[in-house]
Amino acid sequence: MRRLTALAVLTLFAIFGLAPAANAGPKDYSATALNIIPSGQYGGLGAPPNAADQAKMYDGLTPLFRRVGWYDLNKHFKSEKFGVSTDGPGTVETVPRVGVKITRDKFYVPHIKSKSYDGGVWAAGWIAAEDRGLLLQQARYNARVAAIDVPGLSAIKLVSSLQSFAPSAQTEAVVAKQTNALKAEGKEGRAVLRDIDTYIGGINDYLKSKNSSVDPWTRNDVYALNALKDQFLGEGGGDEARRSQFLGGLQQRLGANKGWKVFDDLRQHTSNQSPTSVDGNFPYEGIPKNKNGSVVLDHDSYSKVSVTPTPVAAALRTPQARETASNTLMITKKKSATGKPLMVGGPQIGYFYPGLTYEIDMNAPGLKWRGATSAPFPGYMLIGRGQDFATTLTSASGDVIDQYAETLCGGSDTIYKYKGKCRTMGTFNAGTLNGKPVSFKTTVHGPVVGYATVKGKKVAISSKRSSYGRDVVDLLFNRRLSNGKVKSPKSFYKAAAKTPQTFNSFYIDHKNVAEYTSGRLPIRHRAVDPSLPTKGTGKYEWTGFLADNKHPHGRNPKSGMMVNWNNSVAHKFGSADDQWGRAGTVGRVDLLRKNLYKLKRKGKWNLPRVTSAMNGGATQDVRAVLTVPLLRALLQGSQPPTGLAGNMLRQMTLWSKDGGSRLDRDLNGLIDDPGAASMDGAWGQKTDSQGNVISEGIANAFMRPVLGSQLNELNTLFTRFEAPPGGQYAGWYQYFDRDIKRLLGRKTDRFKVSYCGNSNLKQCQTDVWNAIAKAGELLAVEQGNSDPASWRANANPERINFSPLPLVSMRYTNRPSGIQQVITFKGHR
Repeated sequence: MRRLTALAVLTLFAIFGLAPAANAGPKDYSATALNIIPSGQYGGLGAPPNAADQAKMYDGLTPLFRRVGWYDLNKHFKSEKFGVSTDGPGTVETVPRVGVKITRDKFYVPHIKSKSYDGGVWAAGWIAAEDRGLLLQQARYNARVAAIDVPGLSAIKLVSSLQSFAPSAQTEAVVAKQTNALKAEGKEGRAVLRDIDTYIGGINDYLKSKNSSVDPWTRNDVYALNALKDQFLGEGGGDEARRSQFLGGLQQRLGANKGWKVFDDLRQHTSNQSPTSVDGNFPYEGIPKNKNGSVVLDHDSYSKVSVTPTPVAAALRTPQARETASNTLMITKKKSATGKPLMVGGPQIGYFYPGLTYEIDMNAPGLKWRGATSAPFPGYMLIGRGQDFATTLTSASGDVIDQYAETLCGGSDTIYKYKGKCRTMGTFNAGTLNGKPVSFKTTVHGPVVGYATVKGKKVAISSKRSSYGRDVVDLLFNRRLSNGKVKSPKSFYKAAAKTPQTFNSFYIDHKNVAEYTSGRLPIRHRAVDPSLPTKGTGKYEWTGFLADNKHPHGRNPKSGMMVNWNNSVAHKFGSADDQWGRAGTVGRVDLLRKNLYKLKRKGKWNLPRVTSAMNGGATQDVRAVLTVPLLRALLQGSQPPTGLAGNMLRQMTLWSKDGGSRLDRDLNGLIDDPGAASMDGAWGQKTDSQGNVISEGIANAFMRPVLGSQLNELNTLFTRFEAPPGGQYAGWYQYFDRDIKRLLGRKTDRFKVSYCGNSNLKQCQTDVWNAIAKAGELLAVEQGNSDPASWRANANPERINFSPLPLVSMRYTNRPSGIQQVITFKGHR
């Protein structure tokens, strides 16, 4: 009877075209699993009409602000369950490999089913070539500039602006050495090499099937793309020279002692009141009292080298501020309404079409995952989920790059002293950029990026990166995420510790939320200040790298929420020299925290409320939420110089109380709330067409008493405000918080120097009021009336557009774009 029943079931499966359970996908332990990748899955010229479907869903969530419900989650996100699920019917794609089946769902997402591990990896290569062929060809050679650290060139900018870098034999030989870096990792490293070879086999088989004239892919292409990821998102530091000469100017103007104090204030290396993501202290990179191993450059003495016969366009240069716009919100099981941890999170990598990321649902022996991947990953998940866990990341920007001041010998620009001997710099002939030769000088530390003077004596500035030549080792982490090796926070920490790239990596399962900050973090000589160039004599070299268990990490924080928006992840963990906004006493992460507290019900959260907190923060102006209440407190009891100035403050206050959003809900091209116009006009410096300052703005008004002529220089190191469509990560609103709270006698991590009004409250009030009043005069002319309640800021410049090819135009939102997941789990393997 039992046998007949089994036969009957199999017959029913056959009749209705169903697969028996034994052939189904991997067991799925998720309770809710949703995601969105706004750039979508398509990536070719002449995108089909539905290529923008995910972008439209993504844009549809934005106007809901903090009112996202269960219905909205399912409307504006798509399934991240295993298999085609609700996104059918599926269409089977013909591929030339036996045992491999690729089914495309209605979003064109490929669902791989392979009878072998290698078949899954091969299919990932086939999909990479099919879905991102244009991007692969544009990126593979341009990415070499990141692998060899060409001074001043940004690989991602070369790609997005459709430039053409042709690598030299010297470049190819250096990139090829990354094979040795993988072999040095033993059995696991050799397994990655085999996967790379299988993966590029899939790419090349696709090219062959299309009779493509494109050169076959090689290991070097994969190595280079991993270096592009490193340069774009996985590095920090390496800007000591510009900041050192700024210090030189401060000391020249204010004296050595006060100059140091101001520099210490503004770099915000650490703060005991900074918002953090994990509990506990993780000391790293302290500031030494003895700074004999560092140099202070003469003010305005630093000049960068040119790597081509003609100056490189600013649009192609390595960005001074790295991408810092990813966020993660996780709730512990104790604070979850369901008793299971919750996560809403993802990386912000800009808005590209073809997208830098795309999706795969992988079902092969030893590979059970679904989520975002990208061209550098040979069958591995970048961000996504396994059967019973999910992971995402934000940029940590740990201090993995240092600049060295090389002592020059005998008046030469190319001979330098190291360990007591004069050496001739090397010459690296990298290739050509748009047909023009690219070359640069090197020292034992790395590429020469510029020249400067120290007490009038010329020095060369070189750059050393700890992950150089090891970019591809990052794949060990992703392989473990993809092959079932990650089963708990502990195994997750061990996996994340494998990558030399610097990221905050987050983990969730049915019991835990956890985080680990990765990166090959150098241990510096005890006499080296990490924010200044190191003396390149050989006496002050790195002494090792931070031990795995010393990296910031933790799980299930006491607060019940683990939130990160590129802020400092743990107390006492020193910020890189180029990250002056990471450890402020306030930051945009406070938008997420405040929203979570506002949306908590009976002390707990559910997924819609966590998503609401994220979506609200995505259109809020950080100044409206954090600065305006303090501005109002500062000016309370003082008299505005004009009625117009007083009305501007009133509109900013009303805007703040209403949530401080920059939404344009009715799509009339104007920000709905009038307070945004007053704040935009009043905060920053305004100049005329000749560059003359016509309005100081609040930012200048409170900093000028101390910064004086160096205000604009500070703006190049840490901008007055990273205005939308930028990410609002950077801004002097952080300085305003610490300085004004001190002036008002409030509890704060006090600066060593008082800035606004030179510590005189009445003078500070006068300066700030006058700045608002002057801005009001200009705004009244610009807006055509003197009623701030009727003013509206232009929303159109903030709209999001995809590049280098157009896809769709979207409202401003500051939320993850590489992939965003909304996920929770009910059980485990």
